[in-house]
Parts: sequence; structure tokens; C-alpha cells
Amino acid sequence: MPRHRPRLAWALLGLTVVLLAASLVLSLTGGETWKAAGFIPVAIAFAVVGVLVAARTGNRLGWLFLTAAAVSAVDLVADAYAARAPATALPGAAWAAWIFTLVLGMVGPLFFLTPLLFPDGRPPSRRWRPVVWLAIVSALGQMATVALSNANFSNNFRGLRDPVTVVAPLGTAFNLAEEAGVLVFLAGAAAVVVRFRRASTEQRLQFKWFMYASAVSAVALLVAAQFTNDLLPEVDSVFPLIPASVGVAILRYRLYDIDRLISRTLAYAIVTGLLVGLYAGLVLLATEVLSIKSPVAVAASTLAAAALFNPLRRRVQRVVDRRFNRVRYDADQTIAAFAARLRDAVDLAAVQRDLLAVVNTAVEPAHISVWTPAPAPTPALAGRHDGAPSRLQPVL
Repeated sequence: MPRHRPRLAWALLGLTVVLLAASLVLSLTGGETWKAAGFIPVAIAFAVVGVLVAARTGNRLGWLFLTAAAVSAVDLVADAYAARAPATALPGAAWAAWIFTLVLGMVGPLFFLTPLLFPDGRPPSRRWRPVVWLAIVSALGQMATVALSNANFSNNFRGLRDPVTVVAPLGTAFNLAEEAGVLVFLAGAAAVVVRFRRASTEQRLQFKWFMYASAVSAVALLVAAQFTNDLLPEVDSVFPLIPASVGVAILRYRLYDIDRLISRTLAYAIVTGLLVGLYAGLVLLATEVLSIKSPVAVAASTLAAAALFNPLRRRVQRVVDRRFNRVRYDADQTIAAFAARLRDAVDLAAVQRDLLAVVNTAVEPAHISVWTPAPAPTPALAGRHDGAPSRLQPVL
């Protein structure tokens, strides 16, 4: 890898951090609440993962993340500069608003390319290259329509956030460009499915990390949508999971822990849902059916749910491991069968052979050594004792 690439990656990270810090300072001194500040952790997550991936591996996804983070930082600082309260307004606020709306069109297509290019930074084949060009056209289309809109220099900056309300031809072109960006994301999701079906064992683990983070983020957003109309805080809290999972997958850090992570997440989610349903059912039974209005009903329901947690968790974990963490399930079954045979075993050599077979099946080590006590002394030497301890002998 050329020496200038790591330097360029770290330089982009430094630029992103400086811009994000400037945007935060502008928002704090502007005298106006700035909701976009919550997006700063997302940009930092993409920048950090991007610099690690780009500097160490040269993977194009690292450069994509760094570019997306830098563009987002430019967008945030322009937004903070233009969105200040009238009493603290800065010169050139209209131009900052124009830059904000101009750069905003690049952010979505950059992020939408992630599933298409994962994990090696290239499309699955040449047939998918038009999707990359569609993302470029989408970004350029959004930028061009916003740049030509006369709404950018109106007195109401908040109106600039909705470029679809401009003159009809430009608004139609913007909508088409925005929908093209969504098509890029859907095509990327389809590419993930295609690649997963053709992937090797290690590549499937990489895809599991990415799909796990995406699924958790999607579920969190769906749950949050049921309780609040403002999804920005929820997006900020779960979206960094995606760059983190990409970094783990590409750098292969704890790559083989994904099956355990998926099984634990599913098990605890199922147990939590069952216990919440049980708790609610017991409370309704006690208060509505049995007409017990005292706090005793709630306390009894709580104790019942707490008492059932561990037994229910163990049973659910076994069922989930059977499907999503088969390696551990098979290892547990092998060890349990060995323990059952060991109760009736009398031949030490047979036990050693069985132990070696079980360990090799469950753990698959590179080599195995079993240490056993030295054989008992012969009757002729039974009365001799020189104080030396018995030696342990390896059995391979």
C-alpha cells in the first residue's frame, strides 16, 4: 500500500473532526436549538471506522466512509452557520444555506452504496456497475436541482430544507433523483442476498455481522416509531452500529462471535417478550378478573416473572442455539453424551481415546495433549519409596 494513503486517511479524519467541532461550537453559540447536533456521533463513527479500514486494508469502503463523514461534516457546519438565531446571525448565511442544501444531496447516495460494495469495496460483478452510476446520477441530480432553485436565497432559511416545493420542473427532477437513491439502496440489499448465497464460510460471517447490525437498527427504528414522532434521536443512537459492524467484518476482529451474538440477542428478546406478556397477563388477571386492587397483585406478578426468568432463558437459549448457534449446540450435545458415557467407563485407555475424540469434535484444536499420572509401581518395588513425586506422562 502506498505510504500516502494512510496519511490521507488520517488527514480526512482530522478534517472531519475539526468541521464537526466547528459545527458544535456554532450551534452552542447561536442561541437556537439545533437538532442536527445529534448526527455528530454518526459522522464520527463512520470516520473512525473509515480511517481504520482505509489505512490498514485500503478497502474502498473505508474511503467511502471517510468521504461520507467529511461530506456530512461540511453539511453540518453549513447548517449550523446558516441556522443561527437572527440576533447572532453571521454574514453570508444565505450562501451557507445554499452550500447546506447543495451538499445534502450527496449524503444519501454515499451511505446507500454501503450494502452494494460490502465487504470488498466492489460490486458483486460488472452487471452491478450501473447501480454505482445510478447513485452518482442521483447525487448530481439532487445537487443540481437544489443549486438552481431560487428558494435558496429566500429570507426563510427553514424553507430551504424542502427543495421539493420549488418550481415544478426542478421539484419533479429532485423527486426523481431522490427516488433513484432509494433504488440504489434496494439494489444494494439485493446484492447482499446474492453475495451471501455464493459466499465462503468466512465471507458469510462477514455478512452476518452486517445484516445483524442492520436488523437491530431497523427493529429499533420500528419500535421507536410507535412511541415518538421524532425519529432523529433514535437514528443517532442505532445508526453507528452499521459502520461498527462493517469495521469488525472487514478487519476480522472477533469475527466468529457473530453466531453467539445473534443467538443471545434473539434469546433475550424472546424471553423479554414472554415475560412482559406474562407480567401483563398476571396483572390484568389479578386486577380485572379477581378484583385485587392492592399493590400485592403487582408485587406477586413481578416475583413470578423474576422466578421464571432463568428457567425460561435456558430453555429458549437451547432452542435458539439449535438454529442460530449450531456449533455451540453440537458441542454441548457432544460433551453431555461424553459425560453420560463416563459414568460407566472403567477402562482408562478407552476414556482417553473418547476424551480426545470429544475435544477434537467440540473444539477442533491444532493438537491435543492429555496428561495422566505415571503407572503404579510394580509389586517388587511397592515397598521402595524414595520421596520422588510421580510424573505425569503425555498421551497424544
